[in-house]
Parts: sequence; structure tokens; C-alpha cells
Amino acid sequence: MTTTLEQRLDAFRRLDDAKLTFARRDWFPGTSGNLSIKLTDQPLQFAVTASGKDKTKLSPEDYLVVDGDARPVEATSLKPSAETLIHAVVYKKFPQAGACFHVHTVWNNLISELYFGQRAFSIQGQELIKGLGIWEENARIAVPIVENFADIPKLAKAIEKVITPEIPGVLIRNHGIYAWGANDFEAKRHLESFEFLFEYHVRWLQLHQAAVPTA
Repeated sequence: MTTTLEQRLDAFRRLDDAKLTFARRDWFPGTSGNLSIKLTDQPLQFAVTASGKDKTKLSPEDYLVVDGDARPVEATSLKPSAETLIHAVVYKKFPQAGACFHVHTVWNNLISELYFGQRAFSIQGQELIKGLGIWEENARIAVPIVENFADIPKLAKAIEKVITPEIPGVLIRNHGIYAWGANDFEAKRHLESFEFLFEYHVRWLQLHQAAVPTA
């Protein structure tokens, strides 16, 4: 199945919306982060952010289309984001996924470092867990955390081993989070829910520590 120009432009417009929303929250420091929206399953093709772009601005060369091996599907001077292979892993493992977003925040970095020894961050009973599509009472989630391997294929394989359909996200130690959903709306909701939970927990730890009396 070949994507049409109209499909591509629609995906680029939706990526613009997500990008500017997250940029206003300072979730792309130093041109970090990457976003993608799937176009087709057979063959796998998706629109993804180009490498090294200022994500607080819009330009005609912000995105390109790549295949399941993270290679551009047509000749272009643009390079896909360095971690595009991780998006491909998500789409291959979860065919129902239609968008995948990656951001760097202070909160997700702190959580990934604090709980790396447990290889997961667990939290229970928070209302925003429902934002992940988990509605059971007093639900508990465990977000997997992987080491921040510089070798991207190695990092992608580590992520592939730990991600599950139940939790639409994965943390990379001192790096950031990948979150996905059936479409860009759902992926955005999942990402926002994760970030709320991370910030809440770090702030709770800070308040709890401050309240503990010293001997």
C-alpha cells in the first residue's frame, strides 16, 4: 500500500500540533525528543521528526517518511531522528499503535534514575492512571525502565523485550519516555498521564522528606 501526498500532509499537520503542544511545556530541550505517526502497516511506513530540528518552530522540512527499518522511503536530504528505530519496534510489536511520542523532562529523568534498580516505576491508586485506559479501582501500574544504551539497535532490542500491551510506555534511564497509542490523540493522553504521575510522585517524595523530623 502506497501512501498518498494527502495522507502524508495530514500526518505532518498532526505532528505539528503535538510538537507545538509539547514544546510549550519545554518537553524538547536542546532539540531532543522525536514524534511519529504511522501511515501504513503493510509495508510499515510512518512519518517521523527529522533530526536536529528546533521543535519550538515549524518549517517545511520538519518530517519525513520512513519504513520499518527506519530508512527514508524516498530520496531526501533529511535524516530521521536518531532513535527512529525505537518507533519501528513499537509499531511492529503493537500493530494497533498509530502514534509514538518521545520527550525528555526533568520528572521522567528523575523517576528513571530513582527506580532503575527495580527496572520499573510502580504507582497505585492515582486517578490519572485512568488516562492510560486502566479503569480498575485502586489500579497499580509498573512502567518498565531500560538502560540508556548509546547503541540504538541495542537500545531498541532492550525496549522490545520489556514493553507490554498493558502499559503504553517505557522509560529510558536518564533519557526520557516513549509513549504510544492507537492514534495521536491517545498517545498524547498517555504521555500527559505518565508525566503527571511522575511529577506527582517526585513532589510527594520531596514533601514527605521535608516532613520527616530530624533526630
